[in-house]
Amino acid sequence: MRRLLVLPAVLLAMLLPASAAVAAPHSPTGEFAPFADCPLSNANAALCLQAETKSGYITIGNKKTPIVKPVILQGGLAFNEAGELVFLGAEDGETLTKAPQPVPGGLLGITAPSWWPSLLRNLFNETINNGFTGVTATMELAGPSSSVHPDLLALLEERSTPALSMPVKVKLSNPFLGNSCYLGSNSNPIKLNLTTGTTSPPPPNSPISGDVTALTENPQGTLVTLDGVRLVDNSFAVPGANGCGGLFSFLVDPFVNEIVGTPAAAGKNTAVLEGTNKLAPREAVIASEP
Repeated sequence: MRRLLVLPAVLLAMLLPASAAVAAPHSPTGEFAPFADCPLSNANAALCLQAETKSGYITIGNKKTPIVKPVILQGGLAFNEAGELVFLGAEDGETLTKAPQPVPGGLLGITAPSWWPSLLRNLFNETINNGFTGVTATMELAGPSSSVHPDLLALLEERSTPALSMPVKVKLSNPFLGNSCYLGSNSNPIKLNLTTGTTSPPPPNSPISGDVTALTENPQGTLVTLDGVRLVDNSFAVPGANGCGGLFSFLVDPFVNEIVGTPAAAGKNTAVLEGTNKLAPREAVIASEP
């Protein structure tokens, strides 16, 4: 119920008249500091959005990668001429921050037995992940910022319809794999349709549920914080590897596919993104600047 009470205030904030463009760079302060990359110079922007994923995991094929480094989606929200809510990319161009996540077991897929003491298990896994066979996976946006589609109603009301849709690709980094090893691409992306409701995946996956556990406002009603946001999707497909090993990709790509289990059809992959979302009217963010 609390979410529904605050929703009209959020929508009203979107409709506030926009001021003239303000020259960059911007330096919002205090509680509005997280919106430093909101497109404040764009007079069409009504709201600033920052969605920080702090934990969760992504499973692709037979590889599960925990999210241990924060990933931030940042930008603004506006209405287009048709009255539809559209996303505006970050002012500095980094709409989705790039945070390399260690892939457990790396290229060899070797992890310590679960029955080992945690100290020994962590030491073994870090040795593998930090060595020559270690691999990191970095989620990147696979298209322009306009390809990101948030739905505030679906987010707040925990509908099963997508609260956030976006095309992504996953960069696999390792000295052997080179600098252009990807799962997915701009022309053939991984299409995430994340929900705070319950998914309807194809077999063999079972439905999983997202959540928003708490919604708070500042006293002025100019900052809304959603905590315990759990966005989920287990119905997306993942293409095979491409560009791995540079000139030898025709040999290395199949090797990566064998290890990861790609191409992976819908029903074999899962994304669980857990964190905090913040929303604020552009006017309030600008007003916080020194």
